[in-house]
Amino acid sequence: MTPIWTHLALNLGQIAFILVLSPLVEGVLHRIEENIQGKSGVSIWQTYRDIWKLFGKDEVVSEQSTWVFRFAPIVAFVMPIFVVLLIPAFTAYPLFFAFMGDMVAVGFLMAVSGFFVALAGMDTGNIYAAVGASRTHMVGFLAEPVFIMVFFSVSYVANSTIPYFVNATWGASWSSMLQPTHLMVILAFFLLILADEGRIPVDSPAGKVEIAMIGHSKGLEYSGSSAALMKWGGASKLMVLALIFVNVLVTPWGLAPTTQWTAVLSAMGLVLLKLLAFVIILALVETTLAKLRLFRISEFLAVAFVICLFAVSIRLVGIA
Repeated sequence: MTPIWTHLALNLGQIAFILVLSPLVEGVLHRIEENIQGKSGVSIWQTYRDIWKLFGKDEVVSEQSTWVFRFAPIVAFVMPIFVVLLIPAFTAYPLFFAFMGDMVAVGFLMAVSGFFVALAGMDTGNIYAAVGASRTHMVGFLAEPVFIMVFFSVSYVANSTIPYFVNATWGASWSSMLQPTHLMVILAFFLLILADEGRIPVDSPAGKVEIAMIGHSKGLEYSGSSAALMKWGGASKLMVLALIFVNVLVTPWGLAPTTQWTAVLSAMGLVLLKLLAFVIILALVETTLAKLRLFRISEFLAVAFVICLFAVSIRLVGIA
């Protein structure tokens, strides 16, 4: 097989990796959180069952809705697929589509997904969906600049904007991993994951009270296949952010150095172990913190923004 076809096959493997395993990652996260809380917990395969069940149900669409409502689930499902083509999922070398965009493009694609989903929440006129969408706009208004700032900080500190090159730069030596700027960027990105994914302390993913929901309220009006795409896209987005966190920032080692399938499969197994460690840490953080009041979320995201500014400033003055 020629190198081009090999890279294309690996690109398809990255897409399949995300689509097949993202519901499992979300299911493991829910199970660990409930076990920590002393509950028996649902099966780790429950997300697969929910998606399968939703695909088999009829879809009801409001007569007041426009094309935005119908288009948003597709955008939410497709954008994580685009992003995974740009990041090192399980290979240390750039693949065929690796140079389509850089770290800033990753943040932009994530923002486009959130923008369409928030618009769709207001499109039907449902009061609870509109309240959730307005809160999402507030969180997004604060989170998206931090998103861009985090990716800019990562690119500036690593002297590159391509995720594969950032991975290679920080994986070259232990000294680069222990720089204060690198540790600050890791902390800021983790705080951003909590905010963007609606995890505690920003939002409660298990909360189903309409008046208090932020993330879940945007999809209240969806049913059938659209609801399945929204749920699947949300799980894929969480896994993509986790892959950026573990493969680019925290542990940029263990990825496949060659195109041999044995190296690729072993790298996939190691990446799954990294994701398991990330899920355990995320579950511990969520179960040990309390949900913030709505107007305290801005302070939470401001901390991530200031940390990024400190990282860039330290790099500019040459301290680290």
